[in-house]
Amino acid sequence: MPLRIVQSKQNPRLKQLRRAVAQPLRDAGGAGRGLAGIEGLNLLEEALRAGLRVECVFVAQGSERLLDDLNVAGLNLAPETEILLLPRALLDSALATEAPQPIAALVELPGWTWEHILGTRLRGAPLLLVLAGLQDPGNLGTILRSAEAFGASGVLSLPGTVSAWNPKAIRASAGSLFRLPLLAAEAEDAIPRLHKHGVTIWTTLTERAIPASETNLAGPVALIIGNEGNGVPASLAARADGILTIPCPGPVESLNAAVAASVLLYEAARQRAASPGFQRSPR
Repeated sequence: MPLRIVQSKQNPRLKQLRRAVAQPLRDAGGAGRGLAGIEGLNLLEEALRAGLRVECVFVAQGSERLLDDLNVAGLNLAPETEILLLPRALLDSALATEAPQPIAALVELPGWTWEHILGTRLRGAPLLLVLAGLQDPGNLGTILRSAEAFGASGVLSLPGTVSAWNPKAIRASAGSLFRLPLLAAEAEDAIPRLHKHGVTIWTTLTERAIPASETNLAGPVALIIGNEGNGVPASLAARADGILTIPCPGPVESLNAAVAASVLLYEAARQRAASPGFQRSPR
């Protein structure tokens, strides 16, 4: 596959990468699916395994062997994928990490829909997360990784939540973002839709709450995870069906959002594994 040499910061593809990294989209939206910038061989491999379309690959001069590593792993780029070879400093200037890796790519965002979140493809009861105002991209990425690990069927991202395609979130998700259905949604649409499909919505608070282990998380459920500092907005919590909490015997007022979400997902997975006839939703 031919490589094209790039020497200018004004290259249109390099501008696209820079913009995708600096201003990540929240979802596909608009007329097209949109592009996300990813960095590093491992994430590129995960994107290819997940079947994402790779629009363009950027390789620093002297690191062309990384393309051979893809072929050795059986992850061949499509013939139409552009491959640009450029000076390391030029590639570094488009990336956001302190120690940028020598390979990056523009990939098309997955086209997730409500059908993936609540549709007929799910054999088991939906297990969903609703992210309300989550601001730390590292937390968001960790939550996505835990969600996939514990069998969640999807994630809803409400306005005010950081983009899952933020470079830090992508890295923290370790590839789960490429496989786990994630949909940007408005609460005014999402809450009625969840209720219409028989999904019980639990909010997370510390007062007047039921311990998670005493609730039924084996059925169709959605767990609202709020902002790191302010928690779940009162207006949204008021629309939930119940309040649950994670009892903490130690002198700690609350858990980190990603830790709390992970514990609740584990509890849901534990209950579901013990539930007769439970079937894990396929991916």
